[in-house]
Amino acid sequence: MSDEGGDGADGPTVRVRQARADDHDGIVAFTEDTWPDREVTDYLPRVFPEWVESDGPDQRTFVATVDGDPAGVLQGVMLSEYEGWAQGMRVAPDARGLGLAHRLTGAVFDWAAEQGATVCRNLVFSWNAQGMGTSRGIGFEPVSEFRWVHPEPDADASADTDHEVTDHADAAWSFWRRSDASRTLRGLALAPDESWAVRELTREDLRRLADETAVFAVQAEGGGTQGMAYRARDYEPGDGDERIAEYGVAAWVDVSAARALFAGIARDAAGVGADRTRVLIPETARAVSDAAYAGVELGEEPDFVLEADLSGW
Repeated sequence: MSDEGGDGADGPTVRVRQARADDHDGIVAFTEDTWPDREVTDYLPRVFPEWVESDGPDQRTFVATVDGDPAGVLQGVMLSEYEGWAQGMRVAPDARGLGLAHRLTGAVFDWAAEQGATVCRNLVFSWNAQGMGTSRGIGFEPVSEFRWVHPEPDADASADTDHEVTDHADAAWSFWRRSDASRTLRGLALAPDESWAVRELTREDLRRLADETAVFAVQAEGGGTQGMAYRARDYEPGDGDERIAEYGVAAWVDVSAARALFAGIARDAAGVGADRTRVLIPETARAVSDAAYAGVELGEEPDFVLEADLSGW
């Protein structure tokens, strides 16, 4: 489906190829002010050189050129043996209408299918109407939605409940499998190794993360697990002014369990020196209102996950 040609007798010459380091200035030119009506800074100018340098068997960055000049970009990443991820779709305003989004997506689909992907997903901010429309038009279908919540890091955080928070990975997995959150999110949670990407959470993930980062299983006083979460990573963004602890998903049965879980997350975040947190929860009236009732700061808007079926591609 990828289009390496695109020459027209009367129109511009369009090409899709692997990104190169010397594309950076051209990419910056149309991504410095991607969303002028919102107070959101595009990360593409900062990460593009790293993307190009780190391309390899599990990652490929594509650039669309118009008459030789960069006018579009999209990266594909393999998140598991069969799950691809498409991120960073940008098209220069003066190149819209030339089919660059379709051609870039086709290149990523072709590449991901060659790597063994049977599905490719992407993420669109709920306020990005143009991005949603483009994603649907190029073959992605809606799958789930989530919201970020932000418990304050606090080494002394506690909850007035009878729950105990443990690091039992298998208990966390068993609860995740039967939780409303898993059903709502279609089993998807943050990928431990790729920022702002989701894939299917596995038991092996939680066992590994229990050793490498942190896993939380909320145990009721009389037995049974009533909540779970895990820390996907903690990191400093490009400016290095703060540290963020990112939690791949949080699930619970009721507000009491949620309070215990968020207190455990707050303590953990403080323990890694985080200045703020980001926790993924399903975008449901129950989950969002539970988090609010538990006293946790809510993100302003949800995000949408969409996917394309690549089986037989």
